[in-house]
Amino acid sequence: MGSKKRSARAKQIEQFKAQLGGLDDLYGREERRQDEIRERRDDARRERACERKNRYASCVDAEMAIAWCEEQGRRGLTYYRCPYCHGWHLTSHGRD
Repeated sequence: MGSKKRSARAKQIEQFKAQLGGLDDLYGREERRQDEIRERRDDARRERACERKNRYASCVDAEMAIAWCEEQGRRGLTYYRCPYCHGWHLTSHGRD
């Protein structure tokens, strides 16, 4: 049976943690890894949803681009406000 003194108990706990080989920080490392994954995923989503597309400063500019596309034979485009850059992008998907 172990000692009941606080200092002896604290020493036993420290020895036990030392035997774990750094597992006491396992949750912190996993949390950092998950944060990095989320950040990379958000960057990729922004790349696909915003940075690859033409950005229009106003909805009027986007409407003019749609009109030009219709003159060229492209129909069914709409525009939407981008949550990343707050500009306007075109889409062929309908509005909900």
